[in-house]
Amino acid sequence: MAKKELTIREKTIFDGIFTKYFLKFIFTLWFKLAGWKLCKTAPEGAGVAIAAPHTSNWDFVYALGAAILQDVKIYFSVKDSLCRVPVLGTWMMYLGAIPINRSAKGVGQVEQIKQFINSQKLNRVFFLFTPEGTRGPVPKWKSGFYHVAQGCNLPIFLAKVDYLSKEAGVFHTFKLTEDRSSDIKAIQASYESIQGKFPLDQYPAYKGQMPKISEAEAKIIKALYSFKGVATKLEITTKAKLGELSTTMLDYLIDKGLLEKNMDSDKNGEPSYQLTFAGRGCFLHLSPSV
Repeated sequence: MAKKELTIREKTIFDGIFTKYFLKFIFTLWFKLAGWKLCKTAPEGAGVAIAAPHTSNWDFVYALGAAILQDVKIYFSVKDSLCRVPVLGTWMMYLGAIPINRSAKGVGQVEQIKQFINSQKLNRVFFLFTPEGTRGPVPKWKSGFYHVAQGCNLPIFLAKVDYLSKEAGVFHTFKLTEDRSSDIKAIQASYESIQGKFPLDQYPAYKGQMPKISEAEAKIIKALYSFKGVATKLEITTKAKLGELSTTMLDYLIDKGLLEKNMDSDKNGEPSYQLTFAGRGCFLHLSPSV
């Protein structure tokens, strides 16, 4: 006898009075006592949210708390078989689980999921993905989150649960370009400065906190990101609206691995500069969106 196909619930725990009042009170109290804080703002509308690094089951609890406190509805993908476990499966579906059937019989499910996501585009809904795919060490990310965002024409919300700074929530709204590989490398670079509960298990590898930079140096990084390529010192100065741009600031950013100097000069004999992937990752933390 064929198993009945599971359908995604439109009404979940996030739609009830219980969530809006009781759970919000519980998480407000918990975050305050534990010293956790939320990222400044939660994006409006729907998007595909990356939850990384993922090294512990506690990650989901903090992500759930951040969503409830910011009035955001979340959905997350899990194995179809898990959603069929009595009691547990019902509870997971009520939390917002999207059952994924990885067998050959589930080939039409991708389109069904896309249709559901499209139906929620005007709502404040985050479709949560863990690109590492597991809590243990992995050699690479699964790119399903990118394909879903691309197929549904949605932005990617970069979410974090940082156990060092004790901060949870979305820190950047990433709009896809036509360069998938470059997009994913830049996104991964932004997660190298976020510490998971078990940093030795996270991918990409944790490289420590971002270097401390001044307001002027932050303007340089933002200006270079807007060029989407290389720029001269004069172009950077004009774009960043700096009265004067010292070579010392550029050298500092180069030394920290955020910037690189192009040895080929332009027609006026001026060297040019561009962001490294680490620099692009840094930008994603400096700006909530592009």
